[in-house]
Amino acid sequence: MEIFKKVAYWLLISYYIYLFGYASLEKVFQSKQMMDGMNLLGFNKTWTLLIGYGELVGWLIVLFGLYKPAFRNIGMLLLFPFAVGAFTAHMAHHEYSHYFNALYVTVTTPIMLYLDENFRIVVK
Repeated sequence: MEIFKKVAYWLLISYYIYLFGYASLEKVFQSKQMMDGMNLLGFNKTWTLLIGYGELVGWLIVLFGLYKPAFRNIGMLLLFPFAVGAFTAHMAHHEYSHYFNALYVTVTTPIMLYLDENFRIVVK
């Protein structure tokens, strides 16, 4: 069972890293498709860039966390609000063709934190 949890964790985080890397770099480098899409969601260039830089910082922390596991968890916690915001925005604007990736990162963040042996929340 332990090996299944590790394999599941690394499969989930691999796609997670890909999604946030792709999304953040598309915003930071201002690809036309991403900028137009964000504009349709109500975000101007400034907000799109701020979101992109925020995602990029979180993504880089997750990547650094591949070497130092505590940073990986901090990065995922920083990216979680972006995931929830993306899911909410796509659902509110009925963009069902784009919502799967946002749903994926929203749902898998708590799952990965649960599966990570270096992360625990203690409530007293």
